[in-house]
Amino acid sequence: MTDPSELPKTDSGIEIEGLYNSADLANWDPATMLGAPGQPPYTRGVYSSMYTGRLWTMRQYSGFGNAEDTNERFKFLLDAGQTGLSCAFDLPTQMGYDSDHPRAEGEVGKVGVAIDSMADMRLLLADLPLDKVTTSMTINSTAAILLLMYELVAEENGVASDQIGGTIQNDLLKEYIARGTYVYPPRPSMRIITDIFAYCSENIPNWNMISISGYHIREAGSTAVQEIAFTLANAIAYVQAAVDAGLEVDDFAPRLSFFWNGHNNFFEEVAKFRASRRMWHRIMTERFGATNPKSAMLRFHTQTGGSTLTAQQPMNNVVRVGLQALAAVLGGTQSLHTNGFDEALSLPTEEAARMALRTQQIIGYESGVVDTPDPLAGSYFVESLTDEVEQLAWEYIERIDEKGGAVAAIEVGFQMDEIEQAAYDYTKSVDDDERVIVGVNKFTMDDEPEPELIPVDPMLEIDQVARLEAYKANRDPAAVESSLASVKAAAEGSDNLLYSMKEALRADATLGEISDALRDVFGVYTP
Repeated sequence: MTDPSELPKTDSGIEIEGLYNSADLANWDPATMLGAPGQPPYTRGVYSSMYTGRLWTMRQYSGFGNAEDTNERFKFLLDAGQTGLSCAFDLPTQMGYDSDHPRAEGEVGKVGVAIDSMADMRLLLADLPLDKVTTSMTINSTAAILLLMYELVAEENGVASDQIGGTIQNDLLKEYIARGTYVYPPRPSMRIITDIFAYCSENIPNWNMISISGYHIREAGSTAVQEIAFTLANAIAYVQAAVDAGLEVDDFAPRLSFFWNGHNNFFEEVAKFRASRRMWHRIMTERFGATNPKSAMLRFHTQTGGSTLTAQQPMNNVVRVGLQALAAVLGGTQSLHTNGFDEALSLPTEEAARMALRTQQIIGYESGVVDTPDPLAGSYFVESLTDEVEQLAWEYIERIDEKGGAVAAIEVGFQMDEIEQAAYDYTKSVDDDERVIVGVNKFTMDDEPEPELIPVDPMLEIDQVARLEAYKANRDPAAVESSLASVKAAAEGSDNLLYSMKEALRADATLGEISDALRDVFGVYTP
């Protein structure tokens, strides 16, 4: 027998036996653990036909510079066969600052597109078929503002609110845990989130009102088990907050969505995706009493792992991304973004973006893995690993429940401490050469060629600020002030915030001004 200390382990530390056979699934009931595709507990996928009916949405994450540049990239990707849009916003936009704010200096348009006003959103969405394409927006603290801008531009173009579809990330709890683009303290943030739930249920029925994200938790250094455990714990907190606010669970839960990371440990990633569906079904039916089957279906987007990309030998990342994307497909993703091979160095060039999209298309149209739902079902190894990942994730959720739930656990730093330890263990294993990273600590090269990178336009910020100043000069100051006063009044009371925010945007208030109105009432979060 192999010494347990010598057994290979997954990224979550699960030991892998030398051989798996029927004994590993003794007393294992496929009817209750698997079911059929599209049937509870959804281990095999949320739709009966899965990709035999239609492929996942191929949604490349894009956004840089100004609105015009990003609009051009959107059109380039649609022409290349992309089937959904996904937008990245710069840090000032994410943090609720206009481009002319002192804290925005040096960051305008750097890691995403700068959106200050309705004028920017009109340029971003110019000539796009908003009634046919769905759009995912990676935005959290200012998610309500960007959603309302999108809705207003659609209305201006004759597309009714019930005809638009997409997703806002709108997941603040993971910002406190892993990412850091928070503005307000956790409890006011939870109120904004539940207001968005109510607004979308009433006005934008085809919009996914939140994308509960494990992606950034994983990017911060968590294990696969921690990724789904901490994310599902956050999801429990969101659902409970909405129920406590008076919403019926089956009125909003069908529009909840999730966002997972794709890493290199192939079979653990497949097991993670499958286990997360089974866990969500149990959470929604047993914990919250959901009766609508759609409330218990965990639908998710996957992005391949940015933190796995290496600046050394960047073409190696094409293979990494291909493996991660294949794991996501075999795990049953509804939508997928594949990273560009050069993203460890810069925003992706057109060549890298095209290659990333072609990776998805080759899997979808050439590999044959889409010809039957969940082709790995019944594998001794995959089913054993799925069960193990699920068990370890439940143990984490129980520990979080004991601390009073996700918000209370965040307030004492529990999730952050666990992730920090996991990140340290991973880094140490690489430094000690216990874990091989090809091209980094093994199979290295001297004198690597310099890759082509997208240059940063030094005039970008200057031009964006000038456009914002012109926008502010051509509006009615009294109407702006009155609308912002209404936003403050709603924040001080209990009215749904989105209605007053929408009127403020109609009066030409900017993203930063609306955010400041809420800051005046809610304050800002300081760790």
